Amino acid sequence: MIKVLFVCLGNICRSPMAEAVFRHLVKERGLDGQIAVDSAGTGSWHVGEPPHEGTRRILNENAIDYSGIRARQVGRRDLAEFDYIIAMDAANLSDLRRMAGPNSAAVIARLLDFVPDREKDDVPDPYYTGNFAEVYDLVRSGCEHLLDTIVRNHQLTPRERT
Repeated sequence: MIKVLFVCLGNICRSPMAEAVFRHLVKERGLDGQIAVDSAGTGSWHVGEPPHEGTRRILNENAIDYSGIRARQVGRRDLAEFDYIIAMDAANLSDLRRMAGPNSAAVIARLLDFVPDREKDDVPDPYYTGNFAEVYDLVRSGCEHLLDTIVRNHQLTPRERT
């Protein structure tokens, strides 16, 4: 089982959006049962809260399920358990690398690092910008490319549907 963790600052906007989108893509490609997905925040302000209203709205508009997602804070255990720890921006990436230390086996990268010919490196925080549509487009593209990378790197094949 490949384990993927998406991380942003408060875990109510970008990372739960990425978690929901990635779960949707995994299921759509018949890879459920081979990839586990979660999200967390570097801060603890919103622990226990559902995704932000703007995140819920854009996910609903795109028919993507986000049920069961609640904010939580990333911990040291996550850094050992997850294979891919995906940050939404450079500040999150820096925090995660500092927490993980030099001996981490996880791939720790920004989501948009997986997008070739990208125009941005960071997924902007819609908590401050209000631009959930732009963030959704960036997250969707990043998740599609990340999933392609994981499938290729681990030679995953879709399971037969029964």
